[in-house]
Amino acid sequence: MEYALVTGASRGIGKAVALRLAREGFPVLVNYRSRQADAEEVLRQIEAEGGKAELLPFDLADPKAVEVALAQWEGVHPDDYVSVLVNNAGIRSDSLMIFMNDEQWHSVTDVTLNGFFYVTRRLLKEMLTHRNGRIINISSLSGLKGLPGQANYSAAKAALIGATKALAQEVAARKVTVNAVAPGFIATDMTKDLDEAELKKLIPAGRFGKPEEVASLVAFLASKESAYITGQVISINGGLYT
Repeated sequence: MEYALVTGASRGIGKAVALRLAREGFPVLVNYRSRQADAEEVLRQIEAEGGKAELLPFDLADPKAVEVALAQWEGVHPDDYVSVLVNNAGIRSDSLMIFMNDEQWHSVTDVTLNGFFYVTRRLLKEMLTHRNGRIINISSLSGLKGLPGQANYSAAKAALIGATKALAQEVAARKVTVNAVAPGFIATDMTKDLDEAELKKLIPAGRFGKPEEVASLVAFLASKESAYITGQVISINGGLYT
């Protein structure tokens, strides 16, 4: 059986993606680090709609934790593999660089960039063996444009784009695609502290996006219909370009 793993799936874009992929017929692994109650609610919603899901908690920034969690899952599922990986997890810790401390830098890059590396590297072998895989990395407008106060976040998301383009070339011959999605301002917990009224004035569409709209794009990239799309960065931002 082919599973989809969504990192950081307890809320926001990750939650919307997990729900959408379940509706597309994938059994979904709902990853989270600490928000167990929120993750359980995602699981409940998927099962209430007739889908299948499992909770898979681990800290993406800890390579040993990643290895242990995925090895245990594979031990229980010897005939299954993850064919769709959505590297969604990320955190913000905004500050002007002159005031940014080491922890702010490392915590953001550890989750977004190192987490992508640890999980993707671990799951690649089965995708390549089966000659089937979809890796979808959630980047950001911040990774394309850069935003003041987000040198750490912009660096991590921009690096994710570079890794997407490189990895896509490494695995294309084995029918594994690697793409990035770059959302603009999306109405989630991560953006609730932003001045939405002012920022909407910059967006041609005149509003923040919805997590479900990002999930629709991810679902297409996870489908068989997207087999000839790889190494791409697709913006979803209401017309807010760099």
